[in-house]
Amino acid sequence: MSAAAPDSNADIHALLAFYAEAGVDEALDDVPANRFEERAPQPRPGAQPAGEDPGHRPQAQKQAPPPTTPPAARPPAQPAAVPDGQQIAFARELAASASTLDELRERMAGFDGCNLKLTAKNLVFADGNPEASIMFVGEAPGRDEDIEGKPFVGRSGQLLDRMLKAIDLDRSKVYIANVIPWRPPGNRAPTPQETEICRPFIERQIELVGPKILVHLGGASAKTLLNTTEGILRLRGNWRVYSGPSGIGIPAMPTLHPAYLLRTPAHKRLAWRDFLEAKMKLRSLS
Repeated sequence: MSAAAPDSNADIHALLAFYAEAGVDEALDDVPANRFEERAPQPRPGAQPAGEDPGHRPQAQKQAPPPTTPPAARPPAQPAAVPDGQQIAFARELAASASTLDELRERMAGFDGCNLKLTAKNLVFADGNPEASIMFVGEAPGRDEDIEGKPFVGRSGQLLDRMLKAIDLDRSKVYIANVIPWRPPGNRAPTPQETEICRPFIERQIELVGPKILVHLGGASAKTLLNTTEGILRLRGNWRVYSGPSGIGIPAMPTLHPAYLLRTPAHKRLAWRDFLEAKMKLRSLS
């Protein structure tokens, strides 16, 4: 039984919203195709055409083999853009050579060693005040962030803004970044290799900002930067110390990611406690 086609604007909007949430946000063909259209069945290869006498078949014509390109004329195969040890080392060199945030951004924009850059629309570097005393670090940008080139601008970002306002902060008083600066296709989780190749950039970013407090938004950020395997529900609400390559300790508070809170609103009370802890710690260090 074939699927029924959408018969109203509401149905079409709902279908498009479903595709967008699933990460299907780019056309694969210039000509639109109606996937709901019923089509006549195609004959199987080698099947007898209708009305033809099976005893009389025309002699098959010989076809010339397709022309082949001489091996010397073929373009050299391009290696797959998969992060490896050499690219990770190159990322460390680039990050260490940046003396300012602007230089770091330029080096990241020119870095082609991470395959995520090939599918992302924009580099999502940071947002907020680079001189802020508190820095928030998430995992990776989503669709809205990829389009605008800024972290946390979608539904998760709107919730984060409300949470910041509740402790008397806004984006002019905080600095926000992600471990991964390029959107993984379809919003999939970054691979360990992708995370490792991007780690030097976020570590240098933290070093150049020099915040008094770090807040890790979600388990991925906390596990990567705090070098732990504990889950976020065990990590959250407990002060840790971020050391980084420089070894300078920064108080770090892991908390729940706003996207998780949108799916599990009952846990907003836990995040509220974490944000209050961060507010009191920031006040004590000022």
